[in-house]
Amino acid sequence: MTLTTPALLFPAISLLLLAYTNRFLVLAQLIRGLNKRDNEGLELVVKRQISNLRTRLFLIRAMQSAGVLSFLLCTIAMFLIFVDMPFSGSILFGLSLTSLTASLVLSLFEVHISTRAIEIELESMESLKGVKETKRSKIRNILKSD
Repeated sequence: MTLTTPALLFPAISLLLLAYTNRFLVLAQLIRGLNKRDNEGLELVVKRQISNLRTRLFLIRAMQSAGVLSFLLCTIAMFLIFVDMPFSGSILFGLSLTSLTASLVLSLFEVHISTRAIEIELESMESLKGVKETKRSKIRNILKSD
């Protein structure tokens, strides 16, 4: 293995960490937005989301940790190859790939959970729309009876 083999992972890992950071920022913004909500009937939605949000935060932290570990192992592997220790460098590069794979699998789980969060929001919107429609019907009936 040459020095350029582990170097090929650098751009991929960097972009992956950037994507994970963006996911974290969006999740943090969502949590802050849910905390500010005080609309009627949304308390139940927020309670349903809390468990989901905690799981997603845990997964994003694990994804980022595995990604950083992969980056670190890849860097050390390059150094070992540079100082003429190719066997040790190959082992660390393999561990780097394993860590990167773990990060991607965690990312897949987080995507699955985030879609569940969107489904909860959609259910909330549908139920609120039903409540609003019921209120509008009652108002129409009252107006018609006058």
